[in-house]
Amino acid sequence: MICLGIETSCDETALALVSEGRVLGERMASQVELHALFGGVVPELASREHLRKATSLFSGLMADAGLAPVDIEGVAVARGPGLLGSLLVGMNLAKGLAQGLGVPLVGVNHLHAHLMVAGLEREIAFPALGLLISGGHTHLYLIRSPFDFELLGRTLDDAAGEALDKAAKLVNLPYPGGKYIDILGSTVQPDDTLFPRPYTANPGLDFSFSGLKSAVARHISQNPHLRLPALPDGGLPDIPGLPLFCASINSAVADTLRIKTERAADQHPEARTLVVAGGVAANSMIRRVLGRMCEERGLACVLPSAGLCTDNAVMVAYLGEMMLRAGYRHGPEVTSIPRGKAIPLDFLKMPG
Repeated sequence: MICLGIETSCDETALALVSEGRVLGERMASQVELHALFGGVVPELASREHLRKATSLFSGLMADAGLAPVDIEGVAVARGPGLLGSLLVGMNLAKGLAQGLGVPLVGVNHLHAHLMVAGLEREIAFPALGLLISGGHTHLYLIRSPFDFELLGRTLDDAAGEALDKAAKLVNLPYPGGKYIDILGSTVQPDDTLFPRPYTANPGLDFSFSGLKSAVARHISQNPHLRLPALPDGGLPDIPGLPLFCASINSAVADTLRIKTERAADQHPEARTLVVAGGVAANSMIRRVLGRMCEERGLACVLPSAGLCTDNAVMVAYLGEMMLRAGYRHGPEVTSIPRGKAIPLDFLKMPG
């Protein structure tokens, strides 16, 4: 089956074609430079850019793959969570294509797709623990199959990626700041006494990074020299103490994720694998800390390559193809679900 995947949940307009678990082609348009002017994603601008880019991306994708629209056998679209206006652009494109081509449509949970795309590069042994870490989400799952996710814990306020991005913003590092925190922090050893491991005294599996953000803000107010006046052309800033600050905040986030994930592994000894996904899964320290934890516990550690960590359409097409093959699909009444609302399991199940 040739499945078209459409991803417009935030500020990346992406389309991809997958068949039999193999990527036939992908096209993406990033909005990072546009939103960098505002220090974060502006929803109205994101929606407009999706609308402006989607049609040309589709045409280019089909040309790249050497295929015609009539070759598409199914359409998968990121249903949510995300920015509602952005999601609606992708959903309407998917509905139009599915109806016009007479092929089945399936709305895919964006978060589940992030976790499952690792299966493109390495087999995932189930049951697995899934840690989804991004700018908007920090979720822990027990994954019994590509279609069976049990939410074990989630962020109660700020996500891991948001904590890193806000820390970067407080010292005037450019957007998206988490990347610069990782780059600068990789040059020195962290001081693990500098920042707390937030909400780890709580025995549950939920996360909360608001306390860490407050501790970072206090530290910067006491050390104003860490604030960058301007990023030098062609290089990273050379400010005494800034690499240590970056390494230490990175370590605090990584260690917090490790503590909660180890707790989940203790509660679910049947898990054979840890899958780590989402944009923050590209963070080098987090990959290293969680990889070491898995090695110590005898868990297989599955981490997507960096290109598959960020929002992309390959993950939507990959999970969408599996769902369509299993008989899961949606009718034309399927709706987009914004961040903060549960995505219903309202699939139509076709007989096998």
